[in-house]
Amino acid sequence: MDINYLLWLQSFRNSINDAWTPFMEWVSMFAVDYLILIPVFLYWFWDKRKALYTLVSYYFCMVLTPLLKLTVCAYRPWIRDSRILPAGDAITTATGYSFPSGHTSTCAPLVGGMAVTSWREKKTRWLAPILVLWALLTGFSRNYLGVHTPQDVFVGIAESVLCLILVAKLFEYLDAHPEKEDRLLLGGFLFCWAAIAYITLKPYPMDMNAEGKLIVDPQKMMNDGYGDLGKMMGFIIARYIEKKWVRFQPMKRDWKSAVICLVGLAPMVLLKKFVSPMIVQWLGSHWGKLCFSILYACYYITLFPLILKLVGGKQHKR
Repeated sequence: MDINYLLWLQSFRNSINDAWTPFMEWVSMFAVDYLILIPVFLYWFWDKRKALYTLVSYYFCMVLTPLLKLTVCAYRPWIRDSRILPAGDAITTATGYSFPSGHTSTCAPLVGGMAVTSWREKKTRWLAPILVLWALLTGFSRNYLGVHTPQDVFVGIAESVLCLILVAKLFEYLDAHPEKEDRLLLGGFLFCWAAIAYITLKPYPMDMNAEGKLIVDPQKMMNDGYGDLGKMMGFIIARYIEKKWVRFQPMKRDWKSAVICLVGLAPMVLLKKFVSPMIVQWLGSHWGKLCFSILYACYYITLFPLILKLVGGKQHKR
């Protein structure tokens, strides 16, 4: 039934000459390339705790998704059925195994976390349903483009909801026991290393095609796993440093502070576009992606907040 659904969507795409394909590609691309900028901006400018709830929910998904993907090892729809022809350029961004949808489990905790925090305030409650629809649209775009089955998307959303609930419980626990945070950070860091060992050493399918070549190269499938686990590791390192020594608070909610924070987002885009490929070239796909993810998280959790604290202190002295 899942393949028939994708074939129906494929037929619809063809019937309208791929008119919606560029938009669906943009929705998918934005989820993994630029969506993170919104909660980061809120972390710097608006409400540190609420943004941390969103970001930590995202990091939880970044740990869970590669473990699921590299345990189940489900092949992509076009490998399972040659009638599936992914739309546009979607096949080049569909890295890793199929189950669950990584784009969905990247988008859903980010917009879901913002939806939860928006719903808690009357002034911003109207944003919550829009954000939920955004997550659903991202999931649907993966089906529409023919790169994920409905099951992949459903599990990606379910995984995100689970992480949002677990992080809410975690924050409640840390409110009552703030002294436990360092131990939890250490435990999370050790768990990430254990997860890296698991995805590196576990066996993978070695199915061959008619030409005697691997249908899917497990080494390539591990690339995203290293990068995703590096995101949590980077957050843990950066959070410990920020909590112990930086201790920044968001700047005043005025236009000057907003401009400073918007400028701070530009290096994130540049880091991902230019620095990430260089690090991958130097260290290889696995360790390069992991190290870049750590560097990336340290920039927006610790380094730029330190700059904001220094700028804010100078403004206060004046």
